[in-house]
Amino acid sequence: MKLAIVGKGGVGKSTVAAALALLLAERGDKVLAVDADPDANLASALGIPPHQQQQIVSIAEQTALIQERTGARAKQYGQMFKINPEVDDIAEKYAFIYRGVALLVLGAVSQGGAGCACPENTLLRSLVTDLVLYKKETLIMDMEAGIEHLGRGTAGGVDMMLILIEPGQNSIDCAQRIIHMAKDIGVSNIQFIVNKLRTVEDEIFIRTALPGMKPLVSIPDNDGIRQADRHGKSVLDGMSVELKQQLKMLINHLETITPLTGIGS
Repeated sequence: MKLAIVGKGGVGKSTVAAALALLLAERGDKVLAVDADPDANLASALGIPPHQQQQIVSIAEQTALIQERTGARAKQYGQMFKINPEVDDIAEKYAFIYRGVALLVLGAVSQGGAGCACPENTLLRSLVTDLVLYKKETLIMDMEAGIEHLGRGTAGGVDMMLILIEPGQNSIDCAQRIIHMAKDIGVSNIQFIVNKLRTVEDEIFIRTALPGMKPLVSIPDNDGIRQADRHGKSVLDGMSVELKQQLKMLINHLETITPLTGIGS
């Protein structure tokens, strides 16, 4: 199973990605969690202690690796470099293992924009393609608000795109943009999860804003998750037994959904 989790900043992508990754690892799955958001929070959401987080270096910051694989120096432009670098061993070598989850942080290209034709961006795109199309592990991708890391050739390998939304118009607008972008690159199975529900009015707002679209799950606003974050614990440690069970049922449901049943079909 290969999931891409998207949505506007602050909606809870890392929370859901970490919870799903930890639950899958607990049942014995081999899980690769990829933090593809430049504002990387997945390590914290997994509960990795701060002193261990300092050991994690994003792929975009691995200057020696970038030069070795592309033949060009990172953060320098106007160079000739390999457009199909070797990447198949990177996940195994550079992932940080915690509670059975292999975490790989992609990082951000600091210059030239998201679509720049630079060595580090080329390496990241090639790596994502390899992870999505060729790796056999369960893949959970915590992505940025857009879906820039996915291209047309890669999108077909994503079993499902999960769009997280919260009861707010900015979140809805972002979700609509993502749906259009996803369809444009060929993602055929798009579902969504509602997060941070507080009131009946929130539920009415979501139903009105997204008519005909039933969320896979609705997650209530959760003080336990905030408390876990403040104390450096994983989001899973802050969840109630009921919410954990709800997410386990979600995982079971995700495994039964075919690529032809999403919004994009």
